[in-house]
Amino acid sequence: MFISVVVKHSSKTFHMNKYNTQSEPVESVNTPQALLECRKLNAWYGAAQILFDVSLSVCPGEVVALMGRNGAGKSTTLRALMGLMSKRSGEISFLGDEIGKLEPFQISQKGLGFVPEDRRIFSDLSVLENLSVGRQVARFFPNGDPVPYWTVDAIFSLFPNLGNMPKRLGSQMSGGEQQMLSVARTLMGNPIVLLLDEPSEGIAPIIVEQMGETILKLKAQGVSILLSEQNLHFAGWVCDRAYILEKGQIKHASSMKELNDNQQILKEYLSV
Repeated sequence: MFISVVVKHSSKTFHMNKYNTQSEPVESVNTPQALLECRKLNAWYGAAQILFDVSLSVCPGEVVALMGRNGAGKSTTLRALMGLMSKRSGEISFLGDEIGKLEPFQISQKGLGFVPEDRRIFSDLSVLENLSVGRQVARFFPNGDPVPYWTVDAIFSLFPNLGNMPKRLGSQMSGGEQQMLSVARTLMGNPIVLLLDEPSEGIAPIIVEQMGETILKLKAQGVSILLSEQNLHFAGWVCDRAYILEKGQIKHASSMKELNDNQQILKEYLSV
């Protein structure tokens, strides 16, 4: 049985609280509760090394931002975690199992979902057909609790816009609608951890707001999320922690509350 969880926030505008700045760790903390963790992750495109000893973690029920300017290595990090980089090194563990040598389909079958920046929907298939392609088996969290099981009705409850166009082809959808469909298709795989690549990029403000509310609802239902993001306001609204990448290296790691108050870090690594 699917239970819809509605998460309310005080304002429809993005809101960030200010807190005192603390020390700046640059590697993930070794926490046994981590669902997804990588250590000293390196990745290459051909002879060009893009990632340098990246270490991060995602714990149950949290949303973590991977931030940085264009070209910092955010998308490459998500692709490497998902097994989509042919040349990579380092340790990647998911639910306590090493997955660094698995194929992408094997990683997906374990419950790690990936929504790429370019969406990759099937343009010649309808909304319903795209959702059917993503369907996987029911899953359970490490403690034995069931992972939210996504049905078409549950997806349409989360994304009412998609419910109004079940037979529309992917090629006939707007960019924002395609982004929703890409997330929805991945949810049909019942992921334990969700990787979102630039979820607010290139879509209308109203869709950005809907995407943020969706992320908060998923978090309330126990889905952990690692998202790459350049929009500080969006990340400040939905994320608990943040890592900052610069030239393929982790330069800062803290809570979002600490990051929002650290003007030096914001200026050095996130200002345009």
